[in-house]
Amino acid sequence: MPLDEAGAGPSRPPRSETRADDPPNPADAPAIDEGTAPLPQPRTMQMVARLVGRPPSRLTRLFLNAGAALFTFLLGVMALDFINGLLTRYPLLGWVAVTLFAIFTVAALGMALREWRAWRRMARIDALQRQAGAALAQDSLDQARAVTDGLVALYAKRPEMEWQRQRLAERRAETFDAQTLLTLAEAELLANLDQQARREIEAAARTVAATTALIPLALADVAAALAANLRMIRRMAEIYGGRAGAVGGWRLARTVITHLIATGAVAAGDDLIQTVAGGGMLAKLSRRFGEGLVNGALTARVGIAAMEVCRPLPFLAQPRPQVGNLVSRALKGLFTSDDRAA
Repeated sequence: MPLDEAGAGPSRPPRSETRADDPPNPADAPAIDEGTAPLPQPRTMQMVARLVGRPPSRLTRLFLNAGAALFTFLLGVMALDFINGLLTRYPLLGWVAVTLFAIFTVAALGMALREWRAWRRMARIDALQRQAGAALAQDSLDQARAVTDGLVALYAKRPEMEWQRQRLAERRAETFDAQTLLTLAEAELLANLDQQARREIEAAARTVAATTALIPLALADVAAALAANLRMIRRMAEIYGGRAGAVGGWRLARTVITHLIATGAVAAGDDLIQTVAGGGMLAKLSRRFGEGLVNGALTARVGIAAMEVCRPLPFLAQPRPQVGNLVSRALKGLFTSDDRAA
């Protein structure tokens, strides 16, 4: 029946009748406030970077060098005075002391010689890097040949690379420009070494991630991460032909951290953003596990910087390692044993 619009009252929405025993409707629930949880902070690796990368001041170096010289001088004077007294009172014991002191002196000189040779080999690798960069910039085939000869001489005493050296010698006559020759040398001599370096980085990242996640002590995880990173950097030098001794290893670590800062690799690039986001997701379950993932990612980035410092050639045709791939394989190694090349 038609109704008179003028006489109609104000329209009201239809009334929904609900009963007390009706189940709750999910649509009536209030909206969930999805607050952005703070991303995990790599405090352990930040502390390691500060410990390794901070250079001592001139006053600190003077204090340490003067203290070491004074301690060595006093120790030598005391040893000589003690041996002189033994020779006067007990000649046999005195000569035994002289023999032991001579052996200790020879061993100390041998260690100093080893440190010097290790630093010389690292300087040789650094010179090859500069020569390779100049050869590529000038497109000089003669300089590229000199760099290739230096690489062959660097790995001449490694019998496991005999086949690679023979292949390079057979194929280098086919190249007619610097880029092709250095690319060939990289593929023949450095490809297998890159795989070994990747495995070392994965092992160090796995160690740092697990240590940060499982050790609740404040400084124990820092010590473990520092030891893992120093060992990884030393292994990078050994893989690519260098020898980092006790003192040279620390200086090499400082060089790696300086290179990491100078190249801007400490910033969150595309290869690190995904890992940090994964650490944020994991931090919702456990803050320590989230920090462990991010610390492992930064360890992988330190390892890549160590590769760039210790590698005789820049990355030309071989792919540069990515943090995400290294961390994923490192975490996979926590549960499975996968020794295949990356």
